[in-house]
Amino acid sequence: MRNFAGIVVPAVALAAISFVAAQPVQAQSAATSFFVTSNGIGNGGNLGGLAGADNWCQTLAQAAGAGAKASGEVKTWHAYLSTQEASGTPAVNARDRIGKGPWQNAKGVVIAKDVAELHGANGLTKQTALNEKGEVVNGRGDTPNRHDALTGSQPDGTAFAASEDRTCKNWTSSTQGAAMLGHIDRIGLRDDDASKSWNSSHPSRGNDGGCSQADFKSTGGDGLMYCFAAN
Repeated sequence: MRNFAGIVVPAVALAAISFVAAQPVQAQSAATSFFVTSNGIGNGGNLGGLAGADNWCQTLAQAAGAGAKASGEVKTWHAYLSTQEASGTPAVNARDRIGKGPWQNAKGVVIAKDVAELHGANGLTKQTALNEKGEVVNGRGDTPNRHDALTGSQPDGTAFAASEDRTCKNWTSSTQGAAMLGHIDRIGLRDDDASKSWNSSHPSRGNDGGCSQADFKSTGGDGLMYCFAAN
């Protein structure tokens, strides 16, 4: 009888511990409001426009259990992307489409409390700019290097003028054009502001015209994006 009790009680205790340990994972997923995509769409700079990019963020968030808040309210996920004025259609600023904050990663770390801090002294580093699964994204020095994030944005999160393409033709081209890229790990070839910029480091380039998946990979990227819960 004593032996039976000695076996059963620890088993129950273990089950209780496992249940409690599992709870924070669910809470973190529900609270996640920022992530880097674990994969790109795979078609270079042709994301299907802003709508296609937002849908990719939404899809990855839902798959990771971050599609809704703890209250059950569905989260609206937006890609951090700007578009440029074209054919009478006004530009869209990435900073204007991601909500007000604060935003936290899959581990519960707040990376910025509001839009101003995000574009100032934010908490984004290689260790905090996690993907939707809570994983660190390969950066400079890793194989393969995937630290380039598509943004199409200036350092303050606004769009570029229409004169020079920085958005792969507003995210519809997988050949000609260029995309402004940020460094997810905040590390580049030099010790300067551009190399350390999370959202405006350098434009894409490559043999296919600048916006193909191969072009993105050639400079240390994979078509990854930043996703923010806008509500």
